[in-house]
Amino acid sequence: MLKPMLNKPSKADGIAPRLGLWDAVSIIIGIVVGTAIFRSSSDVFANSPGAAWAMGLWIVGGLLSWCGAICYAELATTYPRDGGDYVYLTRAFGPWCGFLFGWAQLTTVLSGNIAIMAYAFADYGEKLWPAWKNQSVWITITPVLALSVINAIGVVVGKFAQNVLTVGKIIGLAGLVLAGFLAGEAKPQAAAETVDGGMPASVGLALVFVLYAYGGWNHAAYVAAEVRDQRRNLPRALFVGLACITLIYLAVNATYLAVLGFDGARVTRTPAADVMEQAVGVWGGRAFSLLVMLSALSAINGMILTGSRIYATWGADYPALAWLGAWNRTAAAPVAAIAVQAAIAVLLIVLVGTETGRDVFDVGLARVGLAELPWERFNGGFATLVAASTPTFWALSLLTGVGIFVLRARDRDIERPYLIPFFPLPAIVFCATCVYMLVASIMYARWLVLVGSAPLALGVVVWLLLGRLRRAELE
Repeated sequence: MLKPMLNKPSKADGIAPRLGLWDAVSIIIGIVVGTAIFRSSSDVFANSPGAAWAMGLWIVGGLLSWCGAICYAELATTYPRDGGDYVYLTRAFGPWCGFLFGWAQLTTVLSGNIAIMAYAFADYGEKLWPAWKNQSVWITITPVLALSVINAIGVVVGKFAQNVLTVGKIIGLAGLVLAGFLAGEAKPQAAAETVDGGMPASVGLALVFVLYAYGGWNHAAYVAAEVRDQRRNLPRALFVGLACITLIYLAVNATYLAVLGFDGARVTRTPAADVMEQAVGVWGGRAFSLLVMLSALSAINGMILTGSRIYATWGADYPALAWLGAWNRTAAAPVAAIAVQAAIAVLLIVLVGTETGRDVFDVGLARVGLAELPWERFNGGFATLVAASTPTFWALSLLTGVGIFVLRARDRDIERPYLIPFFPLPAIVFCATCVYMLVASIMYARWLVLVGSAPLALGVVVWLLLGRLRRAELE
């Protein structure tokens, strides 16, 4: 059996923590407040019985996320190592579980989210500069490579970029809210009784879209070892970050309602753009495009910074992957992990985000006897990738939630600087939320779950191969 060298010091050990409270909060806000708030709100309104229900669901989403955040606050302060879930799952269930978490993040989940944000950046860039359309793939790849280089230069440069982008995003969202006040009263629009071709409004489905928009707050745990005064700042960052995100979501959605009205907010697919155009005319659409591009860049940078720490910690635990755990100690940056993450994201951009790449993908499925993927059903390549991989994400999150109970029993003698208040209620709520989202994502993806599970199956093979290499080294 392949066992990680959990007691071996990480190559990040001995590097002075360089992330403060605001840096961690900036990472959380930057990643969570991506592009979902510009797209998901109309789905939430369309599936809600009324405006009060919709706003209440955004509050419920914040409370459910808070239950998860206090669980991660205990885990991150008890096991203050970079890598987040990778560390917790390895300790709770064994090396195989942590390995598959890292593998899934690298091959689909996190790298795929970096890629989809890069496509959002390029898509809205084309609206501002139509000439970009002829170079769409290169425009998509550019922010991934540029921000990867910035983070490879050093964590100080990476966090500076994150802070600047997050502040810019917050200013832009504040401008959106201000534009709503300038736009005046809501204009009456046709009511929407159903969504998605006749599906009746469903509060349960609306909550799915809300929780999707809150996803990403746990990334602060991925950089746990690099946060100064971890015991105080990690819990504070999670709480402050989520409080800010909840307030942002409430303010933005209240603006949609004030300008468009409940019926108008239900039927539009671009509520933020509608608000901006109603407030300042044609320039509003341009301002909105810039806001989405800035928001996407902030999310990309945050995911590059945090995701690379998963793979660096992963590599440090296995001799065969030691090169992945290499750090530039002066810059405090896991350069190899950043490079591999960028390479996988670029590969996904080419493979899933282009017509040629999708054709290659379909040919590969045909050779193993599977049908072509329903790309159009999910509004394009990356929406299909997200639909296929989301069940894996929630299944692993559920394991982390269960792992809290396992680790409390197994490591009862370990000091816990932060304890979950009202335990076990928040942990139970977090696990229930994960189960709810897992079932919802499976029902949405249907047979695509099999496609999303394929990288995990390959990960099992890689795990077994690494185990064989390890045994061969010991013989």
